[in-house]
Amino acid sequence: MVLLDTHVLVWLLSGNPRLGIQARALIQQAAKDNILLVSAITPWEIAMLVSKGRLALERDVGEWIAAALALPGIQLVPLSPEITVASTRLPGMLHADPADRILAATVRHVNALLVTEDQRLLDYGAAGYLRVLKATA
Repeated sequence: MVLLDTHVLVWLLSGNPRLGIQARALIQQAAKDNILLVSAITPWEIAMLVSKGRLALERDVGEWIAAALALPGIQLVPLSPEITVASTRLPGMLHADPADRILAATVRHVNALLVTEDQRLLDYGAAGYLRVLKATA
């Protein structure tokens, strides 16, 4: 299972060249194998970024999200009570950003590999708490 951080989903769908060859190949294979995941927090994050003017999309954010989640091979991981509670009980030291904590708890809950460029999540993975792949790899 491969879970995409919010910015990685945006990069993937916009064709952003920052997404590395290794990460892109892993994502493509995961989509083919129907094990490519997006956390339920990701649509919220994208909508928040658009509403704050920090992200511009080529169409309405609701339409963009619906189209992204309808792509073959992508599955939405629901925000379950187990994930929300686990986000408050993560081991080690992870910053307080609720969206990142939800992502980390989701990755741990479904035993996925997180593709991210977020240094704090990469460091959390390097400490042994998550399986991570640097998105620019």
